[in-house]
Amino acid sequence: MTTLARDEDLCRRAVAAYHRTASPIQAVTDQPAGGGDVVEHQDKTYVVLSNVRGTLAVYRVRADGILKRLKRWPAVVADT
Repeated sequence: MTTLARDEDLCRRAVAAYHRTASPIQAVTDQPAGGGDVVEHQDKTYVVLSNVRGTLAVYRVRADGILKRLKRWPAVVADT
């Protein structure tokens, strides 16, 4: 799998996970702009979902390929 295809797959999966975990109480969930960004930091891969309001969610890609949503993330990851 090429890097571009891998990044697109990670972003697609992160957006799907973001919508699956949306609060049922909140009437309208903030929508991520674009498809997300894949960021490498200290040998770890992250998927950042954001819009004009800021960072909505950050997912770390585990070694087995599973996405883990982070409650706190490195500041340099969300600033990219």
